[in-house]
Amino acid sequence: MTTTLDASAALRRANEISTVALGALPSPLEEASRLRAALGTGARLFVKRDDAIPFGFGGNKVRKLAVVAAQALADGADTLITVGGVQSNHARATAATAAKLGLRCHLIANGNRPDKLTGNALLDSLLGAEVEYVAARTDRVPAMKRAAERIRAAGGNPVEVPLGASTPFGAIGFVRAVGELLEQGVRPDVIVHATSSGGTQAGLTAGCALHGWSTRVIGVSADDPAVDVEHQVRSIIDGMKGPLGSVMEAVARDARIEVDDTFVGGGYGVPTPASIEAQRLAARTEALFVDHTYTAKALAALVQYVRDGRIPSDATVVFWHTGGQVGLFA
Repeated sequence: MTTTLDASAALRRANEISTVALGALPSPLEEASRLRAALGTGARLFVKRDDAIPFGFGGNKVRKLAVVAAQALADGADTLITVGGVQSNHARATAATAAKLGLRCHLIANGNRPDKLTGNALLDSLLGAEVEYVAARTDRVPAMKRAAERIRAAGGNPVEVPLGASTPFGAIGFVRAVGELLEQGVRPDVIVHATSSGGTQAGLTAGCALHGWSTRVIGVSADDPAVDVEHQVRSIIDGMKGPLGSVMEAVARDARIEVDDTFVGGGYGVPTPASIEAQRLAARTEALFVDHTYTAKALAALVQYVRDGRIPSDATVVFWHTGGQVGLFA
């Protein structure tokens, strides 16, 4: 059981955590009235525009990296190492963070080096990141460990950043983001967003709980089964007890964690009829761009929830746009 005093102390600690300045916050919060009309719903629809964070093409990873990178600097790091796919948004955001802070960046990407660099792969190169290619996703973490050992042997001080910067500290960036939303004057009944490595959902879920909100935070999986994502989200929340206090154990235990894995379709990054429709609908009603790997599938879920009546007509809904628009040019 959490108390108001414990929750207030945890929120205070979250806001006291050191960060580095990566782009201007708050990100815009826009009411999507034309999308609402197109869907024929009475629900108020808002879009939280983390895609519009003005740093390195923005996205949700910027909030998490602002905290993780501050820790790395405090530890005297000279290199950031992370993992992802060839077109990873997280890898691009990490490379941008390293460049901004004067650090080296080493990326482990699963897949073949493209004959022509496009999208995030092109930006990684422009940002000066060293990219090491491995065959499969399961090869990434071992390769990151080996790279860190090589850099240390050469006298460097690398920091390994897990996939998505989805650590308890990284997720604190989204605990703070809930407070940002409150300051913008919206307390939603539902938040819908794309989820994968779990850090964004962990932070949003924990932030709503600590503010005493009953908001449903629905993560729409981009790849993994719902049970796996839920386990990861709960684990990250529990891990926040170190920086935020023991109250996070109760939050991790009691929080309602909703993950919908029914919109993955043919797999990670593979468009579906629903994501194609959602992508066009967002562009043609709100001039809003969503990518097929993450945000188009999350928006497709929101569209279906409205049509099925799973979102009441009197609800206030926030679609948290986590970025990824660079993927449109891959």
